[in-house]
Amino acid sequence: MTTNGGAALIKALELEGVDTIFGLPGGAILPVYDPIIDSPIRHILVRHEQGAGHMAEGYAQATGRPGVAMVTSGPGATNIVTPIADAFMDSIPLVVITGQVATAAIGTDAFQEVDIVGITRGITKHNELVTEAADIPRVIREAFHIATTGRPGPVLVDIPKDIVDPTNPRSAMEWYWPETVDLPGYHPRVEGDPALIEAAARLILASERPVVYAGGGILKARAAEALRELAELLDIPVVTTLMARGAIPDDHPLCLGMPGMHGNYTAVTAMQESDLLIALGSRFDDRVTGKLAGFAPDAKIVHVDIDPAELGKVRRPDVGITGDARLVIEELIVALKALGAPDAQPDRSAWKQTISGWQEKYPLTYEQSEPGELLKPQFVLETLRDNTPEDTIVASGVGQHQMFASQYWTFRHPYTWINSGGAGTMGFSVPAAIGAKVGRPDRMVWAVDGDGCFQMTAQELVTAAAERIPVKVAILNNAYLGMVRQWQEMFYEERYSEVYLSPDLPDYKMWAEAMGCVGMRVESPEEVLPAIEKANSIDDRPVVIDFRTDSREKVFPMVPAGRSNSEIQIGPGES
Repeated sequence: MTTNGGAALIKALELEGVDTIFGLPGGAILPVYDPIIDSPIRHILVRHEQGAGHMAEGYAQATGRPGVAMVTSGPGATNIVTPIADAFMDSIPLVVITGQVATAAIGTDAFQEVDIVGITRGITKHNELVTEAADIPRVIREAFHIATTGRPGPVLVDIPKDIVDPTNPRSAMEWYWPETVDLPGYHPRVEGDPALIEAAARLILASERPVVYAGGGILKARAAEALRELAELLDIPVVTTLMARGAIPDDHPLCLGMPGMHGNYTAVTAMQESDLLIALGSRFDDRVTGKLAGFAPDAKIVHVDIDPAELGKVRRPDVGITGDARLVIEELIVALKALGAPDAQPDRSAWKQTISGWQEKYPLTYEQSEPGELLKPQFVLETLRDNTPEDTIVASGVGQHQMFASQYWTFRHPYTWINSGGAGTMGFSVPAAIGAKVGRPDRMVWAVDGDGCFQMTAQELVTAAAERIPVKVAILNNAYLGMVRQWQEMFYEERYSEVYLSPDLPDYKMWAEAMGCVGMRVESPEEVLPAIEKANSIDDRPVVIDFRTDSREKVFPMVPAGRSNSEIQIGPGES
């Protein structure tokens, strides 16, 4: 069947099971937009290309399927670089299609030409400039395969205008679909080495103070059930990193919560005092380890990761296993049982009592606001948490509100926490929440945002209103770049340089209404619950609530940058 490159591209996306594209058209990609009219694929028209990328990320995190974004050349392509970098850091499967100037014009500094392949080489799992229309089906097939296998990540496909333009002879091609993918040198290892798995099992059964260090790879591998089975088999406590919240229910007796710079005391200290860390799909990020030389000094390491480059990159493991987290955990459970688990392990009652003592002595706490004072962000989040379905999907921006949300929300289900971890991208929350709601329309989706983050990508609520995507946004408005203010207060002698944003400029309620949303402003504790209940009852448009919060409130516990986790501060002036 004779066709053209543009039609072939859309058909290839259909065959990959794509149901939604987030994008914004422009000159170079315009020929591909014409066949979308006749396609069952839904296109979400964003207001900025960064929004398209973050929506695709939210969609991918909520569904487990690859997110797809399509933008034009030049500034369209460069505007989506930040989401690509974000997806690369957090191992999110994306396929990003960018328009490019015509083949003959490449390298001439043509209108809206940029070398997007060169620009994104260091932040994509793979990228490629397609120069022949006949290559499009193969390249798209390969792009999805690469994005979703092994360690997931973003793949960029750059498409010159002439090979997708039906009026150009270079676009003519015979349709085909490659049923298999042949990529020499790309063979991700998914099953663990049996000898290493047995060695890991023996280390686990010999340890007296073990901790499972669960990272985002658990969720990428859809390994939450396997993780829980392993923890329950051995009765071993589990910490869940910022990217792994919900991998085991927060109210499970073995869940210690989040470790790291703003983790809770028990999670941080249990890792620090352990004699064995079972690192599953985690990468020993600096925000978790603190000062590396002082991190878990007595702990041996079992490290499981799909990416062999992670093994030994930061901390040398005693046993390093390359493989898919779910498959390796399942193999590890078999090996443990063969060695006599759960009976063949030391008495760990003293370790459990120690952990229980920490939990009792050092819970997360805050002081409620006095009458007439601004809201405490923790109170807002607790009220929101307790008055939404337990499978609500929560997307956060980056900063204090992100840490408060991770600390005070109770995650009982995997795949319900969507945030920017590695890149720490402000402006992530609103578009990511929209993408998550598109992918999971059956779920309630709340975006928890700060006023600084909200101002970066709020325009995407126009997209949500126009497309009838009823996300809900809670702005914790403290009139500051809160996390920066906290650091300036603690480490820069309260010299608040360029962090004040103003509580009233803009007027968030009016701004929300101007974008087709329901807008509310909440200033006192007794108004919080009624506003949340009203927001939850609205399902035909987005809702934005401006919660006026106390700028003096800081995120604790905290491990100051460059310090050991043993120097964790419980609160102001405490350690």
